[in-house]
Amino acid sequence: MPYLNEIFEGIKKFFSIFRISDFLDIILVAFIFYKGIKLVRETRAGQLVKGIVILLLTTIICHWLKFNTMSYILRNTMQVGLVALLVVFQPELRRALEKVGRSSIGTLFIDNSEDVEREIYEITDAAAYMSREKIGALIVCERGTKLGDIINTGTPLNADLTSSLLVNIFIPNTPLHDGAVVVRNGKIISAACILPLTQNDTLSRELGTRHRAALGVTENSDCAVIIVSEETGKISIACDGAMTRNLTPDSLKRLLTKLLTNDTINSKEGLKNWRDKIKWFKN
Repeated sequence: MPYLNEIFEGIKKFFSIFRISDFLDIILVAFIFYKGIKLVRETRAGQLVKGIVILLLTTIICHWLKFNTMSYILRNTMQVGLVALLVVFQPELRRALEKVGRSSIGTLFIDNSEDVEREIYEITDAAAYMSREKIGALIVCERGTKLGDIINTGTPLNADLTSSLLVNIFIPNTPLHDGAVVVRNGKIISAACILPLTQNDTLSRELGTRHRAALGVTENSDCAVIIVSEETGKISIACDGAMTRNLTPDSLKRLLTKLLTNDTINSKEGLKNWRDKIKWFKN
């Protein structure tokens, strides 16, 4: 029995040293590191992180080996490293802050599932027709992040979204065919919009300006972009800086349903949970 007393005393001493808040603190830090690694994984930021790690290791080694000149140069370089990181990682930081700041509170009491279904149907129908006729198209579907800066570069329309209107906009040699269309809440807000090109230099040379513009805008926002190639008629979709190519109309519809109805589903679940909490509080 004395062994049991010693074990109990050891457990008691352990918990007296390490508080529950310490464990929560460790878990929180681990979660932040995990999210940070997930953010830079498989992006150009991943290579930059490797370079920073190498620079830190080089600084430590130079300090151990008493390389005074190199240590002085590296130390002064690291002092301005924070500003350099903010500049270099600007797209990734912007995307991360937008994800943190994105909230569905404003849509909790709005049931727009029918509008989303109609939007998906019209876009899919238009993409299928333009794919058969090899008409190039670039359709941006706004989600959580507002695209006012992109919308302002084009021609305002604010028209109801229909497949026939989409096809007419992208008919070659018409005034609005060159550029992107921005769709918001079942309406074509603007046409002939200018999108920023991606800075990723590892892309296949098969991807033209439309595809690079689609990747560029999705690197800085959560929108979904549908691309129809003018040369091949193939349908692609870009989201979160990644692209899925060679889609059929059916697979495009399924993917759009997954992307565009996700926010609506989350809003409904949030509303249900909120109502459950209210009922529980009243009882």
